[in-house]
Amino acid sequence: MKFLVLHGPNLNLFGRREPHIYGTTTLAEINERLQGLARELDVELEIHQSNHEGTLVDRFHDNIDIADGALLNPAGLTQHGVSLHDAIKAMPFPVLEIHMSNIGAREPWRHHSIISPAVKATIQGLGWRSYTAGLRALVEIVREGKAAAARAA
Repeated sequence: MKFLVLHGPNLNLFGRREPHIYGTTTLAEINERLQGLARELDVELEIHQSNHEGTLVDRFHDNIDIADGALLNPAGLTQHGVSLHDAIKAMPFPVLEIHMSNIGAREPWRHHSIISPAVKATIQGLGWRSYTAGLRALVEIVREGKAAAARAA
């Protein structure tokens, strides 16, 4: 099984950007942890970070018939990423929204996510663990769906 991991704008600055909110773990370290977990779960990851919404949309489009699911941290696109929202809704696989911080406990303008209505679920507030918790959950969701489809066939 193959899963996308998409990191949005400014997440390449993890470890340096507001460490009192996001911690000191870098994006490279998060990706290493995800790759280690993927090996443990016997799945493949395709990981990308972009500061451009269209690039993230393109990654979804490029994998529409390939991926089994996706983790997305939309970052600054959380509140305004209409084209990202629309791309997610077009995907035939589950997408989980990931946030390292609890967006509901931050500035009021961060509380609303335009992405949340398009995804299966949101995992937030666990720091880098939001990503690993999301990957574990996503793999379980997809495996359960495939098993149910096999039983029904």
